[in-house]
Amino acid sequence: MVLRKWIHLLALVSLLSAGNLILLIFVSVCGTAPHSSRIVGGEDAPPGYWPWQVSVQIFGKHFCGGSLINKEWVMSAAHCFFRCVTQTSSLRGANPNKVSRNVVKIILHPNYDSMTNNNDIALLRLSSPVRFTDYIRPVCLAASGSVFNNGTDSWVTGWGAVKEGVALPFPQTLQEVEVPVVGNRQCNCLNGVGTVTDNMICAGVLAGGKDSCQGDSGGPMVSKQGSVWVQSGIVSFGFGCAQPNLPGVYSRVSRYQSWIKSRIRSNRPGFVQFISSGLDPDSSYTCPGLLTRPSSKSQVPVFQYQ
Repeated sequence: MVLRKWIHLLALVSLLSAGNLILLIFVSVCGTAPHSSRIVGGEDAPPGYWPWQVSVQIFGKHFCGGSLINKEWVMSAAHCFFRCVTQTSSLRGANPNKVSRNVVKIILHPNYDSMTNNNDIALLRLSSPVRFTDYIRPVCLAASGSVFNNGTDSWVTGWGAVKEGVALPFPQTLQEVEVPVVGNRQCNCLNGVGTVTDNMICAGVLAGGKDSCQGDSGGPMVSKQGSVWVQSGIVSFGFGCAQPNLPGVYSRVSRYQSWIKSRIRSNRPGFVQFISSGLDPDSSYTCPGLLTRPSSKSQVPVFQYQ
């Protein structure tokens, strides 16, 4: 699945307004998906499985993903930007669960760096609150100190490309793909030492074939803890899509709890401490040039998924 640069919130709710930034959103009690159990290598997501998924659109066209984090705010990637739409299973055709809202305020992280993709996170305020249903609900956010060990099972959703240069075909049904977390040390070694900072988290199948891609940017990566889904990452960038030994890179949500709370002062999103059990095998991973702790200052430009 190719997820990246424009904001289109697709949840089974959609408010469309030509010429305006619109948000399509899925909402309800944080992290619960009553109906749940094409991204590259993904499959169609059943309606209601990911009720926080948003499609960010401009002039009626999807360009980025996002996630509903409360009744009035959507979280996405800073590199995206313009209109939002909530939960919709497909971008084309009738959808009784779609709700759309205009975006009235966009807040980019003040330290976002477009060259290194560090701090690639943005908050979008909707023109009016959305009503939570079984198809529209907010996702829980990973709290500060959350731990996602190498191999943690994760899911990424979006309407991005199904392979590099190949758009999701009609009727553009929301795609879902299961990918494991790849530890930051290993991800740095694979993508180039210095590329991945502590503000990022990686995921992907090292054999290739499953990944986010262009159009998925800004969308959520989530993991389940008990009965609650927790967002660990925001689709940010990668070298190609679903290439072997090149895991996708996501903004690490847990690093931004304080910033998010400083920008949203009422009806704040729900934060959940996610803890992986056992020793993280990534802690002993090494390669030439990799420091004891990855440097967050020496980085190289990378390809962003739009």
